[in-house]
Amino acid sequence: MSSIRDFAKAISIRIADEWNGKKDFPEDADLLQEILEKLLLMHPGECRQLIGTGIIEEDYFDNI
Repeated sequence: MSSIRDFAKAISIRIADEWNGKKDFPEDADLLQEILEKLLLMHPGECRQLIGTGIIEEDYFDNI
């Protein structure tokens, strides 16, 4: 079973990867990913709300 930590990391990576400025500012995309992951871990209830949405599928880790 995947942990909230796994989902927080995956969600933050996905959002940072899809950020429009990533190409021009890759260091900022890395910073965005780190901050989002920390915030999602600090607020696990809100992180859980994103699981099963268009942001990240509930079975995201089943095929990895």
